[in-house]
Amino acid sequence: MAAAGVVSGKIVYEQEGVYIHSSCGKTNDQDSLISGILRVLEKDADVIVDWRPLDDALDSSSILYAGKDSSSVVEWTHAPKERAHRGSEHLNSYEAEWDMVNAVSFKKKPHTNGDAPSHRNGKSKWSFLFSLTDLKSIKQNKEGMGWSYLVFCLKDDVVLPALHFHHGDSELLIDSLEKYVVLCESPQDKRTLLVNCQNKSLSQSFENLLDEPAYGLIQKIKKDPYTATMVGFSKVTNYIFDSLRGSDPSAHQRPPSEMADFLSDAIPGLKINQQEEPGFEVITRIDLGERPVVQRREPVSVEEWTRNIDSEGRILNVDHMKQMIFRGGLSHALRKQAWKFLLGYLPWDSTKEERTQLQKQKTDEYFRMKLQWKSVSEEQEKRNSRLRDYRSLIEKDVNRTDRTNKFYEGQDNPGLILLHDILMTYCMYDFDLGYVQGMSDLLSPLLYVMENEVDAFWCFASYMDQMHQNFEEQMQGMKTQLIQLSTLLRLLDSGFCSYLESQDSGYLYFCFRWLLIRFKREFSFPDILRLWEVMWTELPCKNFHLLLCCAVLESEKQQIMEKHYGFNEILKHINELSMKMDVEDVLCKAEAISLQMVKCKELPQAVCEILGLPDNELTTPDSDTGEDENVGLTSCPPSAFQSNSLPVLAASEARDDNPTQISVSPNVSRLTPA
Repeated sequence: MAAAGVVSGKIVYEQEGVYIHSSCGKTNDQDSLISGILRVLEKDADVIVDWRPLDDALDSSSILYAGKDSSSVVEWTHAPKERAHRGSEHLNSYEAEWDMVNAVSFKKKPHTNGDAPSHRNGKSKWSFLFSLTDLKSIKQNKEGMGWSYLVFCLKDDVVLPALHFHHGDSELLIDSLEKYVVLCESPQDKRTLLVNCQNKSLSQSFENLLDEPAYGLIQKIKKDPYTATMVGFSKVTNYIFDSLRGSDPSAHQRPPSEMADFLSDAIPGLKINQQEEPGFEVITRIDLGERPVVQRREPVSVEEWTRNIDSEGRILNVDHMKQMIFRGGLSHALRKQAWKFLLGYLPWDSTKEERTQLQKQKTDEYFRMKLQWKSVSEEQEKRNSRLRDYRSLIEKDVNRTDRTNKFYEGQDNPGLILLHDILMTYCMYDFDLGYVQGMSDLLSPLLYVMENEVDAFWCFASYMDQMHQNFEEQMQGMKTQLIQLSTLLRLLDSGFCSYLESQDSGYLYFCFRWLLIRFKREFSFPDILRLWEVMWTELPCKNFHLLLCCAVLESEKQQIMEKHYGFNEILKHINELSMKMDVEDVLCKAEAISLQMVKCKELPQAVCEILGLPDNELTTPDSDTGEDENVGLTSCPPSAFQSNSLPVLAASEARDDNPTQISVSPNVSRLTPA
């Protein structure tokens, strides 16, 4: 914190009519209200909050008077002297000694009641500025109690004068600050916003996933050059580190070997052990055998779909149909109809008449829920902070929707309006979960395919039934998936896992975005339609999306290891794969991995549970299910990097024999269940 010297920088927020009630009026029943201007500026490696009087000379013409405790007074009068004209040069005076900011501490000087504040060099002592990195908390006024005000408390326990927003809009300042820091309600006092708290980590991870301000990268370079580049390369993981660093100053100096602590703290229940735990795990050699060659087919055509419908509209040979969809996807003309079945919105065994009745019922239910939030008045919404927050997050996400698809082109595009309405209605449908940033990524392809508000909503609700754990505050779904992915990758290639661990990347947090929104931002829009419909068949096994991750990582193994990529380079490389991967190639490799695993007679129980393979049996699509299966097949060669004799984690209690054990360095961290 510093006394206010004039500064230059990019102004990202500016508000006049922000007053300090100085309690130094000319009579005992008056407050001196010092009118000022509040700015938030980006300056080199910092973000600065700056308040200064409108006239730094601070003569009586810039002071307004009111009786004490008169915050509800509507009309205000100027002091007798007419307000002096504020020169236009004042607005451009943010050119000066930046070096003062980190060198001068702000300390309030006591003065006797009734004394006017002293001045030095023409500057009011009430002027102040501070770096956002020094901010500890913000206290707000009670709703409905006069003008809104904010009190900034800094990390050295300096409490700045309250800033009263006579023109309103204090929430705009909060919104501006939230671009740079995480703010959340204090458990002890809902009026107090704490900086860099961790209980909103998932929601903020989406914010950073989609929109990283330049300040974030610069700040982290200044504080911790080693991890700074992750800001631009893995924006979800950015928040996890940033949140923890902000609340724990000692973390700024942590060596790379201790980075496991960050992820462990950020995702409750995720344990990253640095030491062996005797009797809990052993590493055994497993012969996975050769990886088979996999073939994919052309998308299912309208004719193929129609041949599998009976006279009443029931879908016949559902398993066979799913196998064809898994192997080739769907032609686009079929998606609007088939996705409703794949997502569980419509039952596979329903007749056409039954589906008509169900859709009528669902339409009525949808519009009743939509009417609920549409009928909420502005006044009611002001008193419902959760609904207000949901709306704010939805509007931000909708405005960031990928416009490369023509369905969402233009600011007032009907598709964007429908996105907003469906997401708001979902908040009525599941108010506890509400809206978390990133959900719009899951909805936009559904709305594009359905071209219908009601059908898109119910398909989205069904998809969220599968995905909701990813968006819950405790991140249980993400924790579980990261652990499971680590187990699968270690089975496939322990050497690669060991290399990642040696580069502090063994926690696989660079896969966070892949798992969180099912590769939505890794593949092109048409490719994501194909990928999702294949995954929705639930073939060839449970958690097939984790094998997709393994397929991508295995493909990148050679470059990562041969070029000796370190922590930063791995993050950068993985992030730059976005929009450069071939979806058919990835699907082909992932299926080949699943077939290789099911043929293994010694598959560890932990892996069987992850893939849902009781007694090592896999629900594998038939390679000989009809004449059409050989139409338009494409081959996928076995991996060039596979190993036939690989170590894998397994529970020691599960085996009676004496497997070959491999020693693991105690410095190698490993993901293990809590």
